[in-house]
Amino acid sequence: MNAAIQPVIPAAERCKSYYTATLNEETDYPTLQGQVSVDVVIIGGGFTGVASAVELAERGLKVAIVESHKIGWGATGRNGGQVTGSLSGDEAMRTQMRNSIGEEVDDFIWHLRWRGHEIIQSRVEKYGIQCDLRHGHLHAAMKPVHMSELESTYAEAQRRGMGDAVTLLDREGVRAHLGSDLYLGALKNTRNLHLHPLNLCIGEAKAAASLGALIFEHSEVLEIVHGANPAVITAQGRIDAKQVLLAGDVYHKLEPKKLKGKIFPAMGGIVTTKPLGELAKELNPQNLAVYDCRFVLDYYRMTADGRLLFGGGANYSGRDSRDIAGELRPCIERTFPQLKGVDIEFQWSCAMGIVMNRIPQLGKLSGNVWYCQGYSGHGIATTHIMGEIMAKALTGSLGQFDTFASCKHIKVPLGDVFGNPMLAVGMWYYGLLEKLR
Repeated sequence: MNAAIQPVIPAAERCKSYYTATLNEETDYPTLQGQVSVDVVIIGGGFTGVASAVELAERGLKVAIVESHKIGWGATGRNGGQVTGSLSGDEAMRTQMRNSIGEEVDDFIWHLRWRGHEIIQSRVEKYGIQCDLRHGHLHAAMKPVHMSELESTYAEAQRRGMGDAVTLLDREGVRAHLGSDLYLGALKNTRNLHLHPLNLCIGEAKAAASLGALIFEHSEVLEIVHGANPAVITAQGRIDAKQVLLAGDVYHKLEPKKLKGKIFPAMGGIVTTKPLGELAKELNPQNLAVYDCRFVLDYYRMTADGRLLFGGGANYSGRDSRDIAGELRPCIERTFPQLKGVDIEFQWSCAMGIVMNRIPQLGKLSGNVWYCQGYSGHGIATTHIMGEIMAKALTGSLGQFDTFASCKHIKVPLGDVFGNPMLAVGMWYYGLLEKLR
């Protein structure tokens, strides 16, 4: 483990999370005032917007980002910090994308799983971003049926040449990696990553700015102007552009005629304990990230200063939990009985953008206004993949964009009224199936 991190004073408008308390540096980008002209204006300063900005700026385009709050303010700066090869909605992708790319769909999805890792590692190295990046992950089985699923994943990884990166562990093998008796087995993957997501996003924004990108915080977009000369309007300014990319995920209310009822918030909770000292090494000696095989799962890892960061469950009503620590403590103590009564120093919520079929939503709102959203809890890797796909599309290479844009999505009438109740019922159903497996 690294030496203990000295917390910085968090900005008042960020949530009081471990990530905010351990920023490398706080952002201080200006509020948009007056008129600006660029090639592409991006709405949203989370991973989708920032990753797209880096991609476009590296291609030589003049880019601007407008963010309502602070860079990384939303789910980007509040998630579990795991970068894995799991794709939410991969089976739905396989079914729908087979219509557009035929038998290549399996290869397309497999390579897509790992592209985000490559982009993140390359960018961290290229721009010297300090974000506590580490390799190693366990996908843990709690039932025999979970082990069967992991065996299938292991076989595919072997078939596709990933044998050096994956190891199938039995109960004793897991016990050698974790101080927990909870699991029957696990798939160990050394290609997967974990990191400090807020420091990654802020580092990427700094990289984009170094390439000439303009970044504006506290600049909520009130209107998107469509037509031959698109623009975005804020309270104090306007950005004219050749193209607009809406990358705000679940936090904005823009373009309701086309986007309302397509994506819904689910509230996840995360906590971190006090620093555990030597106990951290006893519980997780190889510093691996972990999540289990259930549909509604627990996930955790050790932070750079030796805390357990633990998340789990989800509230599909779209409303915050009142006591995240109270809800997660039993899960922590079930996983690690050694931590019974441990002090929890940070607790916060994370609003995930959930899509009914779990396929990320890419599309166009008009001829030169694009959108990209909906990662259903798998956002760190997927946002970077989508940032690359959107940058390619905005510069004329539409192949991957068209593959996603051709997917059909359910649009729920009166989405704010019916969407989250439908999600809650659906998750109850899948939770019941999980218990019966």
